Amino acid sequence: MSTAGRGPMLAQPLQRPSAGRIAAHLGLFVLGAVVGIAGSLVQAGWLPGGLLLALAGSAGLFLGGARATGGRGGAVAPAAGWMLAVILLTASRPEGDFLFGAGGGSYLFLLGGMAVAVICATIGLGRRPGGNGARLAK
Repeated sequence: MSTAGRGPMLAQPLQRPSAGRIAAHLGLFVLGAVVGIAGSLVQAGWLPGGLLLALAGSAGLFLGGARATGGRGGAVAPAAGWMLAVILLTASRPEGDFLFGAGGGSYLFLLGGMAVAVICATIGLGRRPGGNGARLAK
């Protein structure tokens, strides 16, 4: 696992990400917040179908972000935006208004979305060393 004869990949110094990668992760973060807000509105509207639609949309965004950026960070960025938006929507206001009800669907959306985020970040594409992919000779 050496990169161009410079030693192992884990021993290489960290490099600053490019501006395009930073912009992509910020865009995925905002898109994750939008999907979290939309999912919180849809899941209560059509209870069994809306919940599944909201979770499937979240999973699609998380996996799509991982595939688009080529790393797990592409799944973590929208998951962080989703989590921030959903947590802010669960807080009650001083007037007593809140978006989520106390039903089981709301808890399934919260816990299911967190589980989907962890699963998608885990199975997302990790860093792979460059090279031809051939095994070393024994």
